[in-house]
Amino acid sequence: MKSNSIMKPSRRTFLQAAGAAVFLGNLPLAAIAQSGASGKMKIGIIGSGRVGSAVGGAWVKAGHEVMFSSLNLDDDKKLAASLGGGARAGTTREAAAFGTVLLISVPYKALPSIGKDLGDLLKGKIVIDTSNPIVARDGDMAVTAREKGAGQSSQEFLPGARIVRAFNAIGYARMADAANQKERVGMPMAGDDQNAIATASALIRDVGYEPVLVGTLATMGKYLIPGTPLAGERSPDEVRKIAVTLK
Repeated sequence: MKSNSIMKPSRRTFLQAAGAAVFLGNLPLAAIAQSGASGKMKIGIIGSGRVGSAVGGAWVKAGHEVMFSSLNLDDDKKLAASLGGGARAGTTREAAAFGTVLLISVPYKALPSIGKDLGDLLKGKIVIDTSNPIVARDGDMAVTAREKGAGQSSQEFLPGARIVRAFNAIGYARMADAANQKERVGMPMAGDDQNAIATASALIRDVGYEPVLVGTLATMGKYLIPGTPLAGERSPDEVRKIAVTLK
């Protein structure tokens, strides 16, 4: 007969397994399937411009698999080749199908078209929305989006997506090197889906920022654009203090 020490797991083993279960319980099932033991994920980038290339490049360095897409596939192929590792290029539909998580970084006026063209691939997926309504560039629809709030407008343009707004209120220039900063800058974010927020938070940390949830898409998404009190680089505590004054 086997002894109890062999038949039963140790307390340490039990606690380790419990901790892993709690961690995985905070992730959506699709993310768990893609991340495996290493926590690495498949990410599709829709719009590989300044923000998309900087953030996507940081994710490649962190060990994630990233597919870049834009209106110019040749440029995406060159970008992927320069990054190596898990970087690749594809069409927007290929990137949307590839990623467990998607980052959309396009001129705001393009969001309605993306919602229409990729709608079947966006439903149920975590989408990190970096796009901002800029009136001078996007016209009247940007005026409406700013009045309503970018968080609510994005959700209407991308129905079924589990949206987290982030990378909206901080300039792109230092995003590629954020991981090398001595002190982490706070990254304000807004969202409604807890699993999406948890997954986006982990990815934001991989870029080198400290995620700060400031509120829901409806209440705080409107502040995550340039020119608001939350815009600019601040410590996590400073972001939290400003957010409190806006609620």
